[in-house]
Amino acid sequence: MSQELIIANTAIKPGQRKRLFLDVAKLYDFTDMNIPIEVVRGKEDGPILFVSGAVHGDEINGVEIVRRLLSKKALKNIKGTLIAVPIVNVYGFNTNSRYLPDRRDMNRSFPGSKNGSLAGQMAYTFMTEVVEKCTHGIDLHCAAINRVNLPQIRACLEDPIVLKMAEAFKVPVILDSEIRDGSLRATAMERKIPTILFEGGEALRFNEKTITSGLKGVLSVMREIGMLKPLKNKTMPHNVYVARSSHWLRAPHSGILSTKVALGARVKKNQILGVVSDPFGREKHEIIARRTGIVIGMATLPLLNRGEASFHIATFENSNVVEEHVDLFEDQFDVGTGERFLDER
Repeated sequence: MSQELIIANTAIKPGQRKRLFLDVAKLYDFTDMNIPIEVVRGKEDGPILFVSGAVHGDEINGVEIVRRLLSKKALKNIKGTLIAVPIVNVYGFNTNSRYLPDRRDMNRSFPGSKNGSLAGQMAYTFMTEVVEKCTHGIDLHCAAINRVNLPQIRACLEDPIVLKMAEAFKVPVILDSEIRDGSLRATAMERKIPTILFEGGEALRFNEKTITSGLKGVLSVMREIGMLKPLKNKTMPHNVYVARSSHWLRAPHSGILSTKVALGARVKKNQILGVVSDPFGREKHEIIARRTGIVIGMATLPLLNRGEASFHIATFENSNVVEEHVDLFEDQFDVGTGERFLDER
Protein backbone atom coordinates (compact mmCIF):
# COMPACT_ATOMS: atom_id res chain seq x y z
CA MET A 1 0.00 0.00 0.00
CA SER A 2 1.22 3.51 -0.81
CA GLN A 3 2.92 5.45 1.93
CA GLU A 4 1.65 8.82 3.05
CA LEU A 5 3.20 11.83 1.42
CA ILE A 6 3.83 14.52 4.03
CA ILE A 7 4.32 18.18 3.12
CA ALA A 8 4.06 21.07 5.59
CA ASN A 9 3.18 18.58 8.34
CA THR A 10 0.15 17.46 6.32
CA ALA A 11 -0.36 13.92 5.07
CA ILE A 12 -1.70 13.44 1.55
CA LYS A 13 -3.04 9.96 0.91
CA PRO A 14 -3.67 8.30 -2.47
CA GLY A 15 -6.70 9.81 -4.18
CA GLN A 16 -6.56 13.05 -2.18
CA ARG A 17 -6.16 16.63 -3.38
CA LYS A 18 -5.05 19.22 -0.84
CA ARG A 19 -4.01 22.86 -0.79
CA LEU A 20 -1.18 23.63 1.61
CA PHE A 21 0.81 26.64 2.75
CA LEU A 22 4.49 26.26 3.50
CA ASP A 23 5.61 28.73 6.18
CA VAL A 24 8.81 30.57 5.29
CA ALA A 25 9.02 33.80 7.33
CA LYS A 26 7.11 36.87 8.49
CA LEU A 27 6.90 40.48 7.36
CA TYR A 28 7.87 43.38 9.62
CA ASP A 29 4.35 43.51 11.07
CA PHE A 30 4.45 39.74 11.75
CA THR A 31 2.18 38.92 8.82
CA ASP A 32 2.94 35.35 7.75
CA MET A 33 4.59 34.75 4.40
CA ASN A 34 4.08 31.29 2.97
CA ILE A 35 4.49 29.38 -0.26
CA PRO A 36 1.14 28.14 -1.66
CA ILE A 37 1.12 24.52 -2.79
CA GLU A 38 -1.53 22.26 -4.26
CA VAL A 39 -0.96 18.51 -4.22
CA VAL A 40 -2.96 16.22 -6.51
CA ARG A 41 -2.34 12.57 -5.68
CA GLY A 42 -3.69 9.81 -7.86
CA LYS A 43 -5.09 6.57 -6.57
CA GLU A 44 -2.27 4.64 -8.24
CA ASP A 45 1.44 4.99 -7.56
CA GLY A 46 3.53 6.74 -10.19
CA PRO A 47 5.92 9.62 -10.72
CA ILE A 48 5.94 12.57 -8.34
CA LEU A 49 6.29 15.75 -10.41
CA PHE A 50 6.83 19.28 -9.12
CA VAL A 51 5.87 22.19 -11.36
CA SER A 52 7.16 25.49 -9.99
CA GLY A 53 6.56 29.09 -11.02
CA ALA A 54 7.92 32.47 -9.93
CA VAL A 55 11.23 31.36 -8.47
CA HIS A 56 12.00 34.81 -9.79
CA GLY A 57 9.15 36.84 -8.34
CA ASP A 58 8.45 38.97 -11.42
CA GLU A 59 8.22 36.03 -13.84
CA ILE A 60 4.47 35.61 -13.73
CA ASN A 61 3.73 33.56 -16.88
CA GLY A 62 4.57 30.44 -14.88
CA VAL A 63 2.03 31.39 -12.24
CA GLU A 64 -0.71 31.44 -14.85
CA ILE A 65 0.48 28.16 -16.40
CA VAL A 66 0.18 26.44 -13.02
CA ARG A 67 -3.23 28.03 -12.37
CA ARG A 68 -4.59 26.69 -15.66
CA LEU A 69 -2.95 23.31 -15.10
CA LEU A 70 -4.82 22.90 -11.81
CA SER A 71 -8.14 23.54 -13.57
CA LYS A 72 -7.72 20.57 -15.94
CA LYS A 73 -10.23 17.76 -15.42
CA ALA A 74 -7.60 15.26 -16.58
CA LEU A 75 -5.95 15.59 -13.16
CA LYS A 76 -8.77 13.52 -11.68
CA ASN A 77 -7.27 10.45 -13.29
CA ILE A 78 -3.56 10.98 -12.86
CA LYS A 79 -1.18 8.22 -11.92
CA GLY A 80 1.29 9.37 -9.30
CA THR A 81 1.39 12.84 -7.76
CA LEU A 82 1.50 16.42 -9.02
CA ILE A 83 2.94 19.02 -6.64
CA ALA A 84 1.99 22.40 -8.12
CA VAL A 85 3.73 25.47 -6.73
CA PRO A 86 2.59 28.58 -8.61
CA ILE A 87 4.64 31.05 -6.55
CA VAL A 88 7.93 30.04 -4.96
CA ASN A 89 9.39 33.51 -4.34
CA VAL A 90 6.39 34.99 -2.57
CA TYR A 91 8.33 38.08 -1.49
CA GLY A 92 9.36 38.96 -5.02
CA PHE A 93 5.91 38.19 -6.41
CA ASN A 94 4.23 40.60 -3.99
CA THR A 95 6.71 43.39 -4.75
CA ASN A 96 6.98 42.77 -8.54
CA SER A 97 10.66 41.99 -8.04
CA ARG A 98 12.95 39.27 -9.37
CA TYR A 99 14.78 39.15 -6.06
CA LEU A 100 14.18 38.73 -2.36
CA PRO A 101 14.33 41.60 0.16
CA ASP A 102 17.99 40.78 0.85
CA ARG A 103 18.65 41.38 -2.88
CA ARG A 104 19.62 37.77 -3.42
CA ASP A 105 18.58 35.72 -6.42
CA MET A 106 16.68 32.70 -5.16
CA ASN A 107 17.73 30.72 -8.22
CA ARG A 108 21.36 31.05 -7.16
CA SER A 109 20.64 30.11 -3.53
CA PHE A 110 19.86 26.38 -3.72
CA PRO A 111 20.10 24.03 -1.88
CA GLY A 112 20.03 26.73 0.77
CA SER A 113 20.58 26.53 4.48
CA LYS A 114 18.30 26.23 7.47
CA ASN A 115 20.13 29.09 9.20
CA GLY A 116 21.40 31.06 6.22
CA SER A 117 20.17 34.19 4.45
CA LEU A 118 16.47 34.71 3.78
CA ALA A 119 16.98 33.41 0.23
CA GLY A 120 18.93 30.44 1.55
CA GLN A 121 16.30 29.57 4.13
CA MET A 122 13.48 29.73 1.57
CA ALA A 123 15.49 27.60 -0.86
CA TYR A 124 16.23 25.07 1.88
CA THR A 125 12.56 24.85 2.87
CA PHE A 126 11.43 24.41 -0.73
CA MET A 127 14.07 21.76 -1.40
CA THR A 128 13.36 19.67 1.70
CA GLU A 129 9.58 19.99 1.70
CA VAL A 130 8.93 19.67 -2.04
CA VAL A 131 11.78 18.93 -4.46
CA GLU A 132 13.48 16.11 -2.56
CA LYS A 133 10.16 14.23 -2.42
CA CYS A 134 9.80 14.24 -6.20
CA THR A 135 10.98 12.05 -9.06
CA HIS A 136 10.76 14.69 -11.81
CA GLY A 137 10.58 18.49 -12.06
CA ILE A 138 9.55 21.33 -14.38
CA ASP A 139 10.65 24.87 -13.47
CA LEU A 140 8.83 27.69 -15.30
CA HIS A 141 10.61 30.95 -16.14
CA CYS A 142 10.55 33.88 -18.54
CA ALA A 143 13.00 36.57 -19.60
CA ALA A 144 14.36 39.13 -17.17
CA ILE A 145 12.85 42.60 -17.03
CA ASN A 146 12.90 44.49 -20.36
CA ARG A 147 13.61 41.34 -22.38
CA VAL A 148 11.46 38.70 -24.05
CA ASN A 149 12.19 35.02 -24.79
CA LEU A 150 10.91 32.70 -27.48
CA PRO A 151 9.33 29.63 -25.80
CA GLN A 152 12.20 27.20 -25.27
CA ILE A 153 13.46 24.42 -23.03
CA ARG A 154 16.80 24.53 -21.25
CA ALA A 155 18.05 21.17 -20.09
CA CYS A 156 21.09 18.99 -19.51
CA LEU A 157 20.56 16.57 -22.37
CA GLU A 158 23.21 14.07 -21.32
CA ASP A 159 20.55 12.59 -19.03
CA PRO A 160 18.30 10.37 -21.22
CA ILE A 161 15.21 11.00 -19.04
CA VAL A 162 15.76 14.74 -19.23
CA LEU A 163 16.13 14.50 -23.01
CA LYS A 164 12.78 12.70 -23.32
CA MET A 165 11.11 15.28 -21.09
CA ALA A 166 12.59 18.14 -23.12
CA GLU A 167 11.46 16.63 -26.42
CA ALA A 168 8.01 15.88 -25.02
CA PHE A 169 7.48 19.54 -24.09
CA LYS A 170 7.19 20.21 -27.85
CA VAL A 171 8.54 23.71 -28.13
CA PRO A 172 10.63 24.19 -31.29
CA VAL A 173 13.91 25.07 -29.57
CA ILE A 174 15.85 23.16 -26.93
CA LEU A 175 19.07 24.55 -25.49
CA ASP A 176 21.51 21.95 -24.24
CA SER A 177 22.26 24.20 -21.33
CA GLU A 178 24.89 23.75 -18.66
CA ILE A 179 23.50 23.87 -15.14
CA ARG A 180 24.41 26.87 -13.00
CA ASP A 181 25.65 26.46 -9.48
CA GLY A 182 22.98 27.35 -6.95
CA SER A 183 20.07 26.98 -9.36
CA LEU A 184 17.01 24.87 -8.64
CA ARG A 185 17.65 22.78 -11.75
CA ALA A 186 21.28 22.12 -10.82
CA THR A 187 20.42 21.12 -7.25
CA ALA A 188 17.59 18.85 -8.36
CA MET A 189 19.84 17.14 -10.92
CA GLU A 190 22.52 16.61 -8.26
CA ARG A 191 19.87 14.71 -6.33
CA LYS A 192 19.07 12.56 -9.39
CA ILE A 193 15.74 14.30 -10.00
CA PRO A 194 15.42 14.88 -13.78
CA THR A 195 14.38 18.52 -14.23
CA ILE A 196 13.81 20.79 -17.21
CA LEU A 197 13.44 24.56 -17.34
CA PHE A 198 10.86 26.27 -19.57
CA GLU A 199 11.56 29.83 -20.74
CA GLY A 200 9.08 32.05 -22.54
CA GLY A 201 7.68 35.56 -22.61
CA GLU A 202 8.75 38.50 -20.45
CA ALA A 203 8.64 39.59 -16.83
CA LEU A 204 5.53 41.23 -15.35
CA ARG A 205 3.45 40.47 -18.45
CA PHE A 206 1.10 37.65 -19.42
CA ASN A 207 1.83 36.36 -22.92
CA GLU A 208 -0.98 34.13 -24.17
CA LYS A 209 1.13 32.11 -26.61
CA THR A 210 3.74 31.48 -23.94
CA ILE A 211 1.14 30.45 -21.37
CA THR A 212 -0.73 28.18 -23.77
CA SER A 213 2.43 26.52 -25.05
CA GLY A 214 3.73 26.10 -21.50
CA LEU A 215 0.50 24.45 -20.36
CA LYS A 216 0.48 22.17 -23.39
CA GLY A 217 4.10 21.28 -22.69
CA VAL A 218 3.54 20.38 -19.04
CA LEU A 219 0.61 18.12 -19.96
CA SER A 220 2.69 16.50 -22.69
CA VAL A 221 5.52 15.75 -20.24
CA MET A 222 3.01 14.27 -17.81
CA ARG A 223 1.90 11.91 -20.58
CA GLU A 224 5.51 11.09 -21.46
CA ILE A 225 6.40 10.01 -17.90
CA GLY A 226 3.18 8.03 -17.44
CA MET A 227 1.11 10.34 -15.25
CA LEU A 228 -1.59 10.90 -17.87
CA LYS A 229 -2.97 8.61 -20.54
CA PRO A 230 -1.83 9.26 -24.13
CA LEU A 231 -4.13 11.36 -26.27
CA LYS A 232 -6.73 9.38 -28.21
CA ASN A 233 -6.39 11.61 -31.24
CA LYS A 234 -2.78 12.19 -32.16
CA THR A 235 -1.87 15.80 -32.82
CA MET A 236 0.14 16.90 -35.84
CA PRO A 237 3.77 15.71 -35.95
CA HIS A 238 6.08 18.07 -34.14
CA ASN A 239 9.81 18.53 -34.55
CA VAL A 240 12.13 20.01 -31.98
CA TYR A 241 15.64 21.25 -32.59
CA VAL A 242 18.59 21.27 -30.22
CA ALA A 243 20.74 24.37 -30.40
CA ARG A 244 24.47 23.73 -30.78
CA SER A 245 25.19 26.93 -28.87
CA SER A 246 23.77 30.36 -28.10
CA HIS A 247 25.20 33.81 -27.46
CA TRP A 248 24.08 37.34 -26.64
CA LEU A 249 24.92 40.32 -28.83
CA ARG A 250 25.47 43.48 -26.81
CA ALA A 251 25.04 47.16 -27.52
CA PRO A 252 28.28 48.56 -28.96
CA HIS A 253 27.33 52.05 -27.74
CA SER A 254 24.77 53.69 -25.48
CA GLY A 255 21.70 55.05 -27.22
CA ILE A 256 18.26 54.27 -28.65
CA LEU A 257 17.77 50.88 -30.32
CA SER A 258 15.92 50.45 -33.60
CA THR A 259 15.23 46.72 -34.01
CA LYS A 260 15.38 45.23 -37.51
CA VAL A 261 14.38 41.61 -36.76
CA ALA A 262 11.59 39.82 -34.90
CA LEU A 263 11.68 37.21 -32.15
CA GLY A 264 11.95 33.76 -33.73
CA ALA A 265 13.42 35.09 -36.98
CA ARG A 266 16.34 33.48 -38.78
CA VAL A 267 19.31 35.81 -39.10
CA LYS A 268 22.39 35.43 -41.28
CA LYS A 269 25.98 36.05 -40.37
CA ASN A 270 26.85 39.74 -40.81
CA GLN A 271 23.16 40.73 -40.97
CA ILE A 272 22.23 44.00 -39.26
CA LEU A 273 19.90 43.15 -36.37
CA GLY A 274 19.50 46.62 -34.94
CA VAL A 275 20.92 50.12 -34.89
CA VAL A 276 21.77 52.13 -31.78
CA SER A 277 21.74 55.88 -32.35
CA ASP A 278 21.69 59.20 -30.52
CA PRO A 279 18.38 61.08 -29.96
CA PHE A 280 18.93 62.96 -33.24
CA GLY A 281 19.44 59.78 -35.24
CA ARG A 282 22.81 60.96 -36.54
CA GLU A 283 25.45 58.91 -34.75
CA LYS A 284 24.59 55.30 -35.57
CA HIS A 285 26.10 52.02 -34.37
CA GLU A 286 25.04 48.74 -35.95
CA ILE A 287 24.51 45.46 -34.07
CA ILE A 288 25.63 42.73 -36.47
CA ALA A 289 25.06 38.98 -36.29
CA ARG A 290 28.24 37.00 -35.69
CA ARG A 291 26.72 33.72 -36.85
CA THR A 292 23.66 32.42 -38.67
CA GLY A 293 20.94 31.40 -36.24
CA ILE A 294 17.52 32.07 -34.69
CA VAL A 295 16.58 34.98 -32.43
CA ILE A 296 15.43 33.31 -29.20
CA GLY A 297 15.57 36.39 -26.96
CA MET A 298 15.79 40.15 -27.32
CA ALA A 299 15.57 43.45 -25.49
CA THR A 300 12.14 45.07 -25.30
CA LEU A 301 13.32 48.38 -23.82
CA PRO A 302 14.92 50.37 -26.67
CA LEU A 303 17.07 52.46 -24.32
CA LEU A 304 20.43 50.73 -23.99
CA ASN A 305 23.69 51.37 -22.26
CA ARG A 306 26.88 50.18 -23.84
CA GLY A 307 27.36 46.47 -23.19
CA GLU A 308 23.72 45.67 -22.42
CA ALA A 309 22.26 42.52 -23.96
CA SER A 310 20.21 43.17 -27.08
CA PHE A 311 19.74 39.92 -29.07
CA HIS A 312 20.08 36.27 -27.99
CA ILE A 313 20.98 34.05 -30.94
CA ALA A 314 20.84 30.24 -30.98
CA THR A 315 22.74 28.39 -33.70
CA PHE A 316 21.59 25.19 -35.44
CA GLU A 317 22.71 22.87 -38.22
CA ASN A 318 19.86 24.15 -40.41
CA SER A 319 18.42 27.47 -39.27
CA ASN A 320 16.03 27.65 -42.26
CA VAL A 321 14.16 24.56 -41.08
CA VAL A 322 14.06 25.81 -37.49
CA GLU A 323 12.56 29.13 -38.59
CA GLU A 324 9.80 27.31 -40.49
CA HIS A 325 8.90 25.27 -37.43
CA VAL A 326 8.98 28.34 -35.19
CA ASP A 327 6.43 29.92 -37.53
CA LEU A 328 4.23 26.80 -37.40
CA PHE A 329 4.55 26.72 -33.63
CA GLU A 330 3.49 30.37 -33.36
CA ASP A 331 0.49 29.76 -35.63
CA GLN A 332 -0.74 26.97 -33.35
CA PHE A 333 -1.19 29.38 -30.49
CA ASP A 334 -2.87 32.31 -32.19
CA VAL A 335 -5.67 33.56 -29.96
CA GLY A 336 -8.76 31.43 -30.48
CA THR A 337 -6.96 28.41 -31.93
CA GLY A 338 -4.54 27.27 -29.25
CA GLU A 339 -7.15 25.62 -27.03
CA ARG A 340 -7.98 23.00 -29.64
CA PHE A 341 -4.53 21.51 -29.03
CA LEU A 342 -5.34 20.97 -25.34
CA ASP A 343 -7.63 17.97 -25.45
CA GLU A 344 -7.78 17.57 -21.68
CA ARG A 345 -10.47 19.76 -20.16
